[in-house]
Amino acid sequence: MMDQHGSHKITPGHRARKAIVYLRQSSLKQVRENVESQRLQYALADRARALGFERVETVDCDLGMSASLGAASRGGFERLVASVALGEVGMVLGRELSRLARTDKDFCHLLEVCQVFGTLIADEAQVYDLEMMDDLLVLGIKGTLSVVELKILKARLLDGQREKARRGELYRLLPPGYVLDADGRVVKDPDTRVQEAMGLVFGKYRELWSVRQAFKWFHDHEVEVPVNKFVAGRQQLIWQLPTQSFVSNVLRNAFYAGAYVYGQRPTETVLEEGRLRKRQGWMRPPEECQVFLRDHHEGYITWEAYQENQRMKLRNSLNPGRDESRAAIREGQGLLGGMLRCGRCGRRMHVRYWGRKGTHGRYLCCGDYQAGGRYCIAFGGGLVDRRFSEHLLEVISPLGVEASLRALDALANGDDARRQARSRKKEQLEYEVQRAFEQYDEADPRNRLVAAELERRWNEKLRELEEARTSLAEIEREVRCVSSEDRERLLRLGRDFSAVWNSDDCSMGLKKKIVRTVVEEVIAHVEGDGQRLRFVIHWSGGVHTELEMDKPGCGSSGKKTSLEALEVIRRMAGRYGDDKIAAVLTRSGYHTAKGKRWNQTRVYSTRKRYQIPDSPFEAEVMHAVAAARHCGVSVMAIRRLVARGVLEREQVVPYAPWEIRRSDLDSPTVRSMLERLKQTGKLGALELEGDGPQSQQRLFTEN
Repeated sequence: MMDQHGSHKITPGHRARKAIVYLRQSSLKQVRENVESQRLQYALADRARALGFERVETVDCDLGMSASLGAASRGGFERLVASVALGEVGMVLGRELSRLARTDKDFCHLLEVCQVFGTLIADEAQVYDLEMMDDLLVLGIKGTLSVVELKILKARLLDGQREKARRGELYRLLPPGYVLDADGRVVKDPDTRVQEAMGLVFGKYRELWSVRQAFKWFHDHEVEVPVNKFVAGRQQLIWQLPTQSFVSNVLRNAFYAGAYVYGQRPTETVLEEGRLRKRQGWMRPPEECQVFLRDHHEGYITWEAYQENQRMKLRNSLNPGRDESRAAIREGQGLLGGMLRCGRCGRRMHVRYWGRKGTHGRYLCCGDYQAGGRYCIAFGGGLVDRRFSEHLLEVISPLGVEASLRALDALANGDDARRQARSRKKEQLEYEVQRAFEQYDEADPRNRLVAAELERRWNEKLRELEEARTSLAEIEREVRCVSSEDRERLLRLGRDFSAVWNSDDCSMGLKKKIVRTVVEEVIAHVEGDGQRLRFVIHWSGGVHTELEMDKPGCGSSGKKTSLEALEVIRRMAGRYGDDKIAAVLTRSGYHTAKGKRWNQTRVYSTRKRYQIPDSPFEAEVMHAVAAARHCGVSVMAIRRLVARGVLEREQVVPYAPWEIRRSDLDSPTVRSMLERLKQTGKLGALELEGDGPQSQQRLFTEN
């Protein structure tokens, strides 16, 4: 406690200003538990009044905040320095000088401002006047000791923590599913429900291959998991539906694989906006941490399964800086999406979708395109996926019967995980109901204040138990019994696995799961003149096989335009517009490779795809309309001349426009008949059989 020694240094000028009592404790735990330290610091306000200060201000907004290097900004300390700089403070009081600052920078800054404005500093033992050399020297020594003290204490604590961590005995908070036994060793939680729930998290992730899908399964089926939470300052294990971050953190925690890890997220000090700040670094792999003890305790999964889970999470990530060997399974039509790797540059190949519905896949390697170059290799995906599926079926079809037997077991067991979780919940609620009844039974019924509350708790547990029993009964009714017909059908599908693969009920997501189960990676090579593809398939067992095929053409989907339609386009190209060609193809009954009607755009695309050259009209050849315009008559007159056989015409294909030569139009016979037509409206004397009154059949026969 501060005595009267040094009070003669306080002048009336100091007392005319206010005194500030500064309070600080380093952590919230100290604020909650070290209440005696707070009381002693608050008592300094009475001491300031006893020294003659009428205005005393207490600054306590920095309680629970550290003053060490890189700590967060202290608003109370900044307000204290600002008040001193305004000349409003006569004395600054603190229980210890270490409360004011733990760094040389903050302490020297405060001393400098107090010296300029004549402010005194006081602790529990002395009053210091910065105008006096001895007091300034003592303050400097105490400030240095405050900084050194913090470093020494911190170094001792950290050394003790590291030594305890090296032995694998430092536990801040055990994850759900683990407890400490009487000897201080880590063991699985003896609660069977807790063990099964944590094992179910790993099982569902391996089954569904996605954190998001595993999270959705727990919510869709209302299966709860144990979670550590602090309630009223105490850690408790409560049951609730998991969050997506909880599932991800459980899968990432190496503790569940039986490994002890210390220093996975080290704290580092960085300079941000001219101020030192502490922040946690990126999470390191367990093998690169300060302490890594494998097989430290019993795990829920093996270390190999943990590593496979981490690889699977990286594959599902869209971060381009992560592993590019695979990607998350999605419902796109590209069967090999995320599994193809370029045989030229080694980059992962991407799949692009095009078409009206965006369902036609095309695999490509970007190469150095982003740097101004060009794509490496690219080819259509439809035909490649079909050839790969045929090759895959040849390999896995013998395993179809085994898959059918496993499917039978799954159907027979029903949703065993969901039913087991509900059954364990019912057992726990039965225990809690019995315990609530015993507490209610032991209470004095005359004390209604206690008995009423215990009765309410008992009724609440009874309600929860009834809901659990109802839910379990519903699950039992949903369990499907496998009939003999279902068994025979599944075995038949197993013997003919190709029918299952090509069935509409087999989704693309399921096909991709099958492929990624048996195939690690596929390397694509383009050989020869760029018209052959060679795929090197890396199977999961370590075997490599090759698959060769012709490179699909642009837009190739396994269906081609008929040769007859191509011949029509080839003969009419250049002589007529694409719209005329489309009309002729439609009237002739031809369709595109996809069974659609021809139009101008589709004719143009087909000509470009098959590189059909143009064959324009000869100079003296014209169609019927141009011929009528040349002769100055109607098209009907030209048609009548053709019908009479006077004028010859050609037609490249049926339903195509007529083609007439200029020399035939300029012949004397045709010219004379057209002149007579213009003068009399008749074609002339030249009449063929069947045209005119002479050839008309008579009504009456002659005797």
